[in-house]
Amino acid sequence: QVQLVESGGGLVQAGGSLRLSCTASLRAFTSYAVGWFRQAPGKEREFVAAANWNAGSTHYADSVKGRFTVSRDNAQKTVYLQMNSLQPEDTAVYSCAATTTYYIYTLAAPDTYTYWGQGTQVTVSS
Repeated sequence: QVQLVESGGGLVQAGGSLRLSCTASLRAFTSYAVGWFRQAPGKEREFVAAANWNAGSTHYADSVKGRFTVSRDNAQKTVYLQMNSLQPEDTAVYSCAATTTYYIYTLAAPDTYTYWGQGTQVTVSS
């Protein structure tokens, strides 16, 4: 059974950092692009960042550019989201998702993805 498991969430003060991890049980992990999305209470799911199979191509939401970095370790079947300069508006449940069918410009769309994790809570206090 395919699983994506996020970890690394927590409570941090504004200006702080967190690193989220997404570990996959996917076979042929290098066939998959992985994206990060977030959803705050009462809001729509929002694209955050994505990386192609080797993170040679990455894509970020404007709201996180320059603060967040997506990377991956294919040997560990893990994708990371390094989040710096966190702000209260970054508070949300962060989920990772994986797909083999994509172009880099489609990775911001939730419908592109086949598999989803359950999410991890990130709370930024002011």
